[in-house]
Amino acid sequence: MIARMAVKRDYYDVLGVPREADDEEIKRAFRRLAQQHHPDIDKNDGAEQRFKELNEAYRVLSDRQRRSAYDMFGHAGVDGAAAGGADGYGGGFGPFGDIFDAFFGGAPAGTRRRQRVVAGADLRYDLTIEFAEAVFGVTKTIKFPTLDACPRCDGAGGEPGTEPDTCPDCSGSGEQRRVAQTILGQMVNIVACARCRGEGRIIATPCSECSGEGRVRGERSLEVAIPAGIDDGQRIAMEAQGEAGPRGGPNGDLFVAVHVRAHPQLVRRGTELYHELPITFPQAALGATLSVPTVEASEDVEVPAGAQSGQEIRLRGKGVPHLRGAGRGDLHVVVNVVIPGKLTKRERELLRELNEISAPAVLPKGPSVFERIRDLFG
Repeated sequence: MIARMAVKRDYYDVLGVPREADDEEIKRAFRRLAQQHHPDIDKNDGAEQRFKELNEAYRVLSDRQRRSAYDMFGHAGVDGAAAGGADGYGGGFGPFGDIFDAFFGGAPAGTRRRQRVVAGADLRYDLTIEFAEAVFGVTKTIKFPTLDACPRCDGAGGEPGTEPDTCPDCSGSGEQRRVAQTILGQMVNIVACARCRGEGRIIATPCSECSGEGRVRGERSLEVAIPAGIDDGQRIAMEAQGEAGPRGGPNGDLFVAVHVRAHPQLVRRGTELYHELPITFPQAALGATLSVPTVEASEDVEVPAGAQSGQEIRLRGKGVPHLRGAGRGDLHVVVNVVIPGKLTKRERELLRELNEISAPAVLPKGPSVFERIRDLFG
């Protein structure tokens, strides 16, 4: 007996958000669904498993690095990392680790929290490439405006030679605690300190070039390696190539959205390419050697005698390389027998003569009807 493995659902479908959803959309969706399906509230069968599934999806999509890996490689890119701790929840608080963070902005009371460091914004760059470049891969140089670390203060935000002061409101912890009434009872709500914005320090002497922000506007140039086999709409994640974070915070990521120009004669479906080959009636009946386009250039194919519309001729290895493996797909040449809309008098006579021939015992001398039709049509 073969055991069936459970197929994981797409994390975006689990949370009910589009793939381009930002962090706030993901957080709001998780908070709403977690409240609805928490085992203490939802008494229906499967609520606990549904809650685990929500927690796992949020753990991956709320983490920039894991989300990038998931977007590129699916579940295979995050298996093991998404599960975290026991029972698939991760963290030291079981199912409540992400709940506290999503509902209240911090960990439960009595736990230590690191000072808040704000990362820079993620950036998106739309890059259009040619069909052949997507098939064989290419390296492109892109330029885009961004926020870079201030060269005067090296991103610290203060004038060179000065040191930041400890925030008096939070004593340098970067957080403030408040009691909140929730559906689970009275809990401590830990929020970022409003005065220092969770950093635990205050810039007493702001940098004259960046006004204490720690970053300035500039333009960045990068080389992007486009892998062979990439498809239209796929993204390439470039870690830490987004905007610099304020006052020394880490850079965000850059996502290059790839758009592929259509080929005039080839249609792509995954790693397979398709080409419609129009042929005349005589070519279909007698067979022919015809040239068809490929990504490289062109190639001759043999159309067999008696070919029918819709018949396929496959050219092995003339398709698109597999993005995550070896080998290439195939080129499928689909025959389309074209019937002329208008006929000359002589053409009609030949077709009537052909129609009257029914398995003759002896072929007539001279050029056959097929050959005469071929000479007329093509």
